[in-house]
Amino acid sequence: MKPSPDSSPLQRLRRLAAHPEFRAGAREISGVAPGLAAWGLMTGVAMVQSGMSTVEAVAMTLLVFAGSSQLAAIPLIAASAPVWVILATSFCVNLRFVVFSAHLRAYVMYLPRWARLLAGYVTADMTYVLFVRRYAHPATAPAEREAQLAYLAGGGALNWASWQLASLTGIALAQSVPLQWGLGFAGILALTGVACSLASSTMRRVSAGVAGAAAVAAFALPFKLNIVFAIAVAVALSLLLERPAPPDRRGAA
Repeated sequence: MKPSPDSSPLQRLRRLAAHPEFRAGAREISGVAPGLAAWGLMTGVAMVQSGMSTVEAVAMTLLVFAGSSQLAAIPLIAASAPVWVILATSFCVNLRFVVFSAHLRAYVMYLPRWARLLAGYVTADMTYVLFVRRYAHPATAPAEREAQLAYLAGGGALNWASWQLASLTGIALAQSVPLQWGLGFAGILALTGVACSLASSTMRRVSAGVAGAAAVAAFALPFKLNIVFAIAVAVALSLLLERPAPPDRRGAA
């Protein structure tokens, strides 16, 4: 019997890389890749200058692959903060990926587990935003599914490669690139664009505004707990405002 083309992960990845939508995904992410790469460069520098060894910094950038949580955790690690504080802060900063995963579930649940894990690992903010803009609904036909997956893979591959290359460069040149250059601001601008594009409803805009105000109000909290506080306040307010109305019992006997 002839083996299925999906029998080997390597065969599957090669076929996706040869798909036209793979190149389309990489082409669209290339517009924001320089800004994210600048942010990755400064993240690499910050990890080493905070006191992490080269091995620790390389392991963190390869395994974590989440710039915002890395930058949130670095000063906590340097300050010898309790492990629960570091984990809680990183978890709260990355809560948005829970939402991303829930939305992408319908797009990838037909895939084998290794492919779903790989897709979750390489999917970042901009890859998610560009993907859902291009494909508002999950496909059902095999050819359409293949095109969607190829696009997601193309964007994710270029985004991952540009971030890792820049971050590893920052680790290698940590003593030559001062943090005062402020290159990380390019990444902040990129994420600001992501946040604005996602604020597509009144509820989202309100929650973003409340989170920002709460983070500023609680800025004096130690270990950057103002981030955790801001997220908790925004989530609590959103749940309160979206609370379903009580059932109408006027028709009950």
